[in-house]
Amino acid sequence: MKNGIAGIVALFVLLVAIVVGYSSLFTVSETQQVLLVRLGEPVRVVTTPGLNFKVPFIDSVISIDKRILDLENPSQEVIASDQKRLVVDAFARYRIKDPLRFYQTLGSIQAANIQLTTLLNSSLRRVLGEVPFIQVVRDERDVLMARIRDQLDREATSYGIAVVDVRIRRADLPEQNSQAVYQRMQTERQREAAEFRAQGGQRAQEIRSKADREATVIVAEANSQSEKVRGEGDGERNRLFAEAYGQDPDFFTFYRSMSAYENSLKNNDTRFLLRPDSEFFRYFANPTGKPAAANGSAR
Repeated sequence: MKNGIAGIVALFVLLVAIVVGYSSLFTVSETQQVLLVRLGEPVRVVTTPGLNFKVPFIDSVISIDKRILDLENPSQEVIASDQKRLVVDAFARYRIKDPLRFYQTLGSIQAANIQLTTLLNSSLRRVLGEVPFIQVVRDERDVLMARIRDQLDREATSYGIAVVDVRIRRADLPEQNSQAVYQRMQTERQREAAEFRAQGGQRAQEIRSKADREATVIVAEANSQSEKVRGEGDGERNRLFAEAYGQDPDFFTFYRSMSAYENSLKNNDTRFLLRPDSEFFRYFANPTGKPAAANGSAR
């Protein structure tokens, strides 16, 4: 009976020792840092991965992430120094560098995100409100993001947080302003297009006028040259006719009469009312072209 009681007691003591030993051990992973709290009071911070000891049933272990965490900030409307309204979409990256201060001031990642969102919005309005619109959207965005990060990091230090980076994804005009700017740009482009078309039309008219003027000059010069050549040809023809007439007047007269018959008796709508014994038809009655009486007396 005594041996049985002793065995039970030994088993109970062993069980208690196992429970106490298990309760006095805790493990720190590579992605965590641990804050050891004893009866509500922080005792120490463990950042080295591995197996560690604590006072069982008295010390409690609070694990805090030591990786870089994301802070997604909802879009905010910011007024630049030139009174232009901007819709800014930004985000931040941070890590917990002082677990004790973080635990004492915020206590959780959710509370940290809420507090950092407020601080980030304040920094955005403060920094972007000091510069004009064009510097935010184009010229100095990198410099402005660095200023926002530095300001946010200084304010987050009191919570045991280090801000690693701040980025502005998008900085645009509000929708109604964007539509107004788009309409103004469209009107400006239409005005420029109309101006270009007017200039093109004016230039085209100048080119056409110049071409018409040059064509008129060319045609006039060509007509003048053709009239000159025609006059020279007519003169040469008359000279040849005069020479032919001087060599054989009867043959020249006969040739000219035959040409006149050919040109006047063509098949057309022209009508001649002439007497058969007209001078025009003298070669029809006599191949010599002389009157019949004259021809008979000559024989």
